[in-house]
Amino acid sequence: MPNAGDRRLIDPHRVEAALAGLGERETVQEWAERFSVLADPSRLTLLVCIHYAREICVSDLAVAAGMSDTAVSQALRLLRAHGLVTATRSGRVVYYRLADDTVHELIHHVRPHTTAD
Repeated sequence: MPNAGDRRLIDPHRVEAALAGLGERETVQEWAERFSVLADPSRLTLLVCIHYAREICVSDLAVAAGMSDTAVSQALRLLRAHGLVTATRSGRVVYYRLADDTVHELIHHVRPHTTAD
């Protein structure tokens, strides 16, 4: 356990458990940055739409989200940079999908699925 200095610990075992659960501070920082990206309603809307579509191209996503193609493209660049979505090219069309199961689970909490999961 790190040196508590002059601080008196009430329950050192709970402090140890908290530190063990915290893990690497860099991981916490990465998720804080991801959450800041998610804090924007437009970007969160895109993620929810992508989740339900499973995979979708920019122009279709723009229609579903009620945004311009340009705005969607800009948001997707940021979402990709933060590892929230991935892209797959099929000919001239690029399809976007959620990057991993963690993002998928987050969307379940934002917009719980109906039985049509």
